[in-house]
Amino acid sequence: MRLLKETAGLKNAGYANLSLLLPLIIIFLALCSTAIVIPMLSTSEMFILIFGLIFLIVSFINTDIALYLLIFSMLLSPEFIIGETSGAAMRRGVTLRLDDLLMLIISFTWLVKMSLNKELGLFRRSPLNKPIAYYMIICLSSTLLGFLFGRVELMTGFFFVLKYFEYMLIYFMVINFLKTKKQAEHYLWGMLITCAIVSFIAIGQISLGGRATAPFEGASGEPNTLGGYLVLMISVSLGLYLVSPSFRKRLVYAALIILFSIPFLYTQSRSSYLAIIPSIMTFVLFSQKRKWIMAAILLISVCLPFIMPKVAKERIAYTFTQGKNRRDTVEIGGVKLDTSSSDRINSWKVASKVWIDHPFLGFGVTGYRFVDAQYLRIILETGFLGLIFFFVLIASLYRRAYVIFKSSDNVFEEGLSMGLLAGIIGLLVHGLGANTFIIVRIMEPFWFITAIVFSFSGLKEDRLYEEKPGIKEITSAH
Repeated sequence: MRLLKETAGLKNAGYANLSLLLPLIIIFLALCSTAIVIPMLSTSEMFILIFGLIFLIVSFINTDIALYLLIFSMLLSPEFIIGETSGAAMRRGVTLRLDDLLMLIISFTWLVKMSLNKELGLFRRSPLNKPIAYYMIICLSSTLLGFLFGRVELMTGFFFVLKYFEYMLIYFMVINFLKTKKQAEHYLWGMLITCAIVSFIAIGQISLGGRATAPFEGASGEPNTLGGYLVLMISVSLGLYLVSPSFRKRLVYAALIILFSIPFLYTQSRSSYLAIIPSIMTFVLFSQKRKWIMAAILLISVCLPFIMPKVAKERIAYTFTQGKNRRDTVEIGGVKLDTSSSDRINSWKVASKVWIDHPFLGFGVTGYRFVDAQYLRIILETGFLGLIFFFVLIASLYRRAYVIFKSSDNVFEEGLSMGLLAGIIGLLVHGLGANTFIIVRIMEPFWFITAIVFSFSGLKEDRLYEEKPGIKEITSAH
């Protein structure tokens, strides 16, 4: 018996030594690689490398800090064009952003920590694991098939599929690292502060003319992207506002909603204007204050023509007036649309006829030319199977968020889950006129918020926490 105990002790000691040895080996290899690479780098690249190494150390020591940096980099990250790719959907360098680097480093430290602590696990169980896996398998299969038949340039398709998975990797990382409700609330406030910074920057663009866009989006920018992001953040803020019993917090949420709405109107994004309507109507269905919401909607509808910026009104009117006397525009219900909308609809008509050439798995990711409509792009790239599994994923997400909303026992859970439900509806409508569910500045915040909501049932109470009115507040064990 004593011999068995000694043997077990030696084994445990061996595992402990191995656990200590692995990080040392990784550090040694990282230092060797750095020594080889440094002479080949420019000054700017050297700074990026130094930042990456510092962030790697910080991530390993404190994942919380790393996730906060990721939150702020989602919308405030500069872009870098690296290399050249070719393909039907993309004929320019691969766009990399600071958050891509942060994601890579956090993922690396995650794998290292798993090797040291077997209890962490790679992917924690959640209702989305299977739908995500099935959808990613379809994306990979269609892209490889497209490459084999010459429709997809492998490097381009690989980077785009990797990008799709990166968004969902955020979900898995947050699910794994999130431990307490206080931590979840702090992450959300980090996202709201980031959105406030983005809104102030966008408001600063108004005086320059043109359309409001997110920072670091190049010379032209993507107003539609900012519009979709703000639809999500306004929905979240409104959900929290409607359930908060604290007057001070309601005041803060109201101020944020007003702040986010200003650049939203100046994006002049018609897809975003359309998306915010069903998003707000979702609160009429789910909120206990539906009468107040309907009264507020009525009041805003009456006041909107007087308070809406002139450029926003002109943008909406442009849709129905610019193409009046033109023969090359599309007519719907006796109304001629503008040239921009007409060109988009014509491209949809062509694409909707072409997808039947590869009905089940599509052309492959990036295998068909750019189409600015989410659902048409999915069916073109991944076929009918891809579209089915995409909607299975969204339906699973929505159903689980609804269950969490109905069973929530405190106002933070209820407000955030209701805001997510409204955001999902808004983004689904936004996807009619944009590639919403593959846009990095929309999907990264979306999956982060989804992970927070889906983590609620497993989080610890670590402070006096606000519950729903009528339920006695509970005090944490701490």
